[in-house]
Amino acid sequence: MEFLINCKLMKLMGGGNLNSLVCKIVFLFIAVLILRSLLFPSNNVVYMTNKNVGFVVEQEKFLEVPQIVWGLNNQKIAFARACLTARMLNRTLLMPSLSASLFYKEVDLLKPISFDKVFQFDKFNDLCSGFVRLGRYSDLTNATKVIEIQKGSGRKWTIERDLDHLREVKNGSFDEYEVVKIVGKNPFLWHDHWPVKDYAKVFECLVLVDEISQEADRVVSMIREVGNNDRYVAVHMRVEIDWMIHCKKLEQRLNTNQICSSKNEIVERVGNIEGLNKSPPIVLYLAVADKLLQNSSILEGWREGFLPYEKKKLGVDKIYGKYSYLVQSAIDYEVCLRADVFVGNSFSTFSSLIVLERTQKMMKLGVSSMCGSDVKWPSFAYNIQGELNGPMRWVTNMSDSSLQAISYGTNHLTC
Repeated sequence: MEFLINCKLMKLMGGGNLNSLVCKIVFLFIAVLILRSLLFPSNNVVYMTNKNVGFVVEQEKFLEVPQIVWGLNNQKIAFARACLTARMLNRTLLMPSLSASLFYKEVDLLKPISFDKVFQFDKFNDLCSGFVRLGRYSDLTNATKVIEIQKGSGRKWTIERDLDHLREVKNGSFDEYEVVKIVGKNPFLWHDHWPVKDYAKVFECLVLVDEISQEADRVVSMIREVGNNDRYVAVHMRVEIDWMIHCKKLEQRLNTNQICSSKNEIVERVGNIEGLNKSPPIVLYLAVADKLLQNSSILEGWREGFLPYEKKKLGVDKIYGKYSYLVQSAIDYEVCLRADVFVGNSFSTFSSLIVLERTQKMMKLGVSSMCGSDVKWPSFAYNIQGELNGPMRWVTNMSDSSLQAISYGTNHLTC
């Protein structure tokens, strides 16, 4: 920049021909670069920096992470954490593989699925422009300039030590490498260094591909049709056998009884939600992993005026059956997100991320009292008792300094 200013000064002062010629060459070089970027945009961002000796062209740098695994929303959290890690390191995240299947221990059985088969790649970069960026492996200019970094683990690998390690990677001698490849554990298990609002920004950029979004449209349309009105309640029923085993162990470890809820408890508390018990007949969409249910009694016992439907009764099981576990979850997530009322479990990442997005929607509308009885898009946690033996009202605390409460659950709700 100083060099360019000097050129202008020399021109004003009638500088020598040699300096004038150099200035013209530099200006022409810059003009060509600008014209090239406009006519032939490249994913490899080029930066111009003055190093006191002419100009240096710097290629875009990338971060590569392990395959992202587990349930849909664990994968979304892991993806966002990888994005925020890349942001901290001033790098672009190479598009990671997600996992279409659900295996908690048999990692070798996890079926990979490309990110852009579930979420819109270009839309993500458009919405997150200036915040985080996603790249493709085809963007790489030199596949050999890769350095592997082992992610620490174990009790001795504290959150402070992890943060120091990331700063070392950012400020150390790794800048010469086009790709920093982190190997080791799933990003969901990495230490969390970012506030909820940063994660929320990444989640906002995740837009389902048209095929999946249109399937969700079909399911929502059928739900509204069977109720003969535009309102429906979505209940994320965590009563599957794998969940009940997990939550019982978690209750013992945390010394609480506010994690597991039986089917009867869910039915009772949903029936006591203020306003619903006075409304005309309303459809309940029961979002549940049907294959993991011990019995099929979830449609029984609901209060008069509730019209409970799950996938089979609604006639959409064939829609879901066409897809992998991950895509089925993505459709169910969208159906629950769009519900007029949502009821879930505050120790479920699926429920927690839905409530986060619904909280964001209310904030954008300027809702000041999000825990009020007449609020639009209310959410509830049935595992915690609220007023009149109903479920507790639930919004996300967007000022939290980490995603801990969403990643692992909490019984300390904002409302």
